[in-house]
Amino acid sequence: MGEPLVVLGAVVMALAVLGLGFLAGWLVNSRRRRNRLESSHDEARRILDEARVEADSLKKTAALEAKDEWRHEREPLERELETSRRSAREFETSLQEREQQLDRKVDVLEGKERSLLKMEQELDGREETINSEETRIRDMVRQQRQRLEEIAGISTADARRMLIEQHEESARQFAARKVKEIKDRGIANANREAKEIIARSIQRFAGELAMESTVSIVQLPSDDMKGRIIGRDGRNIRAFDMITGVEVIVDDTPGIVMLSSFDPLRREIARNTLEKLILDGRIHPGRIEEVYAKCREDIEELILESGSQAAFDLGIHDMAEPLLEHLGRLRFRTSYGQNLLVHSKEVGFLAGMMAEELDMDVALARRAGLLHDVAKALDHDTNTDPSQASAALARKSGEGPEVVEVIETHRQNQPGRSTIAILVEAADEISTHRPGALKEKVEDHIKRMHHIEEAAMNHPGVDHAFALQNGKEVRVLVDSLTVDDAYADQIAESIAQTLEDDLGHHGQIKVLVVRETRAVHYAR
Repeated sequence: MGEPLVVLGAVVMALAVLGLGFLAGWLVNSRRRRNRLESSHDEARRILDEARVEADSLKKTAALEAKDEWRHEREPLERELETSRRSAREFETSLQEREQQLDRKVDVLEGKERSLLKMEQELDGREETINSEETRIRDMVRQQRQRLEEIAGISTADARRMLIEQHEESARQFAARKVKEIKDRGIANANREAKEIIARSIQRFAGELAMESTVSIVQLPSDDMKGRIIGRDGRNIRAFDMITGVEVIVDDTPGIVMLSSFDPLRREIARNTLEKLILDGRIHPGRIEEVYAKCREDIEELILESGSQAAFDLGIHDMAEPLLEHLGRLRFRTSYGQNLLVHSKEVGFLAGMMAEELDMDVALARRAGLLHDVAKALDHDTNTDPSQASAALARKSGEGPEVVEVIETHRQNQPGRSTIAILVEAADEISTHRPGALKEKVEDHIKRMHHIEEAAMNHPGVDHAFALQNGKEVRVLVDSLTVDDAYADQIAESIAQTLEDDLGHHGQIKVLVVRETRAVHYAR
């Protein structure tokens, strides 16, 4: 019983002590809070005072900065305003000056207007005076014309017509002289340039002149071989003539026999056949036929090889084989004694060189020049112009239209033909008609000379005509009483045109018309 009371007393005592301690702590904390609150109020007042001082300072600073900025902004505006005012004053001054100038100009114009009115009045007066004078002068001219017509015995219209006729005749003669001068000058310049081009081309071309005959010579190792060629009772030579179609001429000339035929191809095959028979030594009809067949095969190969070599020499590498074969056959064709393959190559070289001088298509000129007479290799008669036949053959063999056109037109004097065709024709003329290139019968030559002279004599006013320089020039003498200088030039042109139409393709012929005046008197 006593222990619980003691415990309870201790608890009460502890609670009392705890309460007193709590109360003491609360009082202490209250005081501390009050002291802290007072110090916080003091701090707050101090901060507010500092803030007011700083705000006043910032306000003053901002006011000063605003005033400086306003001053900086105001100065450019004031300067710009001053500039505008100055410009306005200057513009106003300029306007005043211009107004004064316009006033002065108006005054001047008014003065000029008054002067013009005065001059107009004076001109009106002068015009009336001039009109009256013109009327008087016309009357005087009419009277004088009537008196002149009465004195001369012709009317004014007739006199005017006579004067016009005189002027027309004078103008016609002057125009004819001018035309002749211009034409002569143009022809001279063209001929000079053409001669230079042709001369340079010929100098660069070193071709040889190839002439053909109807006889081939075969060398014999001995004269005993002639008997073996003839054979017993002439059977070998008869068999040879029959198989080859070539005549063997055996005469007293030592060491040779001759083969005669108009066909160079047959003659070449026969020559090769005879040479092989002589080397072999066995000559009889069977052997002749065997060797002849072998030589024909060799000649066919030679024909293709010759055509290919001709094209290769001209730098042509894409020609069809049929054309190459036809070109090779030209090796055994002649025209007036001239070898056609050599002639075709020469035309190709010359045309190409002239095209090179003129900066034109060299390959086209060479190709067309080589093929311009290729149809002459045909064995049958085409009954057409060689140019047309050659063009058809080239077209059939796949040649281009430009080449075909040049071949087809190079001998036709057409205004629209190409320049390459003219070059090919010129090269053909050079190769064909140079001295010694052609062989012509005497009768044909004489007939041609007579024809040239007759063609010139058929023109009115011509007294005499003479063909000179192997037909390359015709000299015409005209009557000086009926033919003047202008008409002489027309006669020369007309004769040249007639010769072109009648003779065709025979090269260039110079027509020289001579007009001379002779004064003859006799002393008695």
